[in-house]
Amino acid sequence: MIDSMADAPPRRPAAAPPAPVRARVLRALTPWAYLLPAIALLVAFTYVPVGSVVGYSFTDWDGLDPDPAFVGVDNYAQLFTRPELFGVFFVSLYYLAAAAVQICLALYFAFILSFKIRLRNLFKGILFFPYLINGVAVSFVFLYFFRPHGTLDSVLAMFGAHPEKLWLGDPDLVNWSLSGVSVWRFTGLTFVLFLGAIQAIPGELYEAAELDGAGRWHIFRHIVAPGIRPIISLSVILAVSGSLSVFEIPFVMTGGAGESKTFVIQTVKLAFQFNKFGLASAAAVVLLLIVLLVTWLQRRLVPDERTDLT
Repeated sequence: MIDSMADAPPRRPAAAPPAPVRARVLRALTPWAYLLPAIALLVAFTYVPVGSVVGYSFTDWDGLDPDPAFVGVDNYAQLFTRPELFGVFFVSLYYLAAAAVQICLALYFAFILSFKIRLRNLFKGILFFPYLINGVAVSFVFLYFFRPHGTLDSVLAMFGAHPEKLWLGDPDLVNWSLSGVSVWRFTGLTFVLFLGAIQAIPGELYEAAELDGAGRWHIFRHIVAPGIRPIISLSVILAVSGSLSVFEIPFVMTGGAGESKTFVIQTVKLAFQFNKFGLASAAAVVLLLIVLLVTWLQRRLVPDERTDLT
């Protein structure tokens, strides 16, 4: 009897009964229950307003008329055919050049301060401090900096230069002055992004490169640049979108007067000064499409490849 029981095949455990349909449904819906508040806020404050702007861009709405007339693509045609509207696109080129300078400076200081040098924490704080200041306050400070016989003229006079120029009044200088303020304020943010990415690179790679006799330039070219490539791509996207959407600094310092009117300042004035909300909505849609197009092109030309340096 004992031998026959020993020779019997082992009994398999009974299969668990299938979960009830209600339990499976609840398990599938649980993640969506957590996501629902965020999705509702995203739809209510992003997609619905964007949809409204797109709808208004095909009308002649003045902000008050409850029944605006449909004008088709007339607003978009005006944006690209009227010189006074289309010309503001070229103002963004000044800020785009400033953004390139900003990225180069931030990358240089981030690389230098990632090594052990004296007072590097002090220099980090000095570089990041301008970004912590309110943009309106920065604009008012630089109003005194650029005014005639102000800080800039006084500093230049100390070195024997007496330009006596209207830094914010000369059409040939105003955009360079304003874009310089943008570089001063936003370099710190880009610097912090680069510094964090560089410090995430394993230190053993630096030690191995130094043992092989590599200089700082070779370390940057073969270790740092490939290691922070995703952050460089992100910075380029932020620089382009920021150059197209500049508003705060030129609006406070010049009010968009003369040649300093940016695309966003023009959009705000079209809506709230001239009550052309339909045309302003078309301008906002064009700006959104340009940013999306630039982002797509950047992703296609410089794909975000993961670099494994460990």
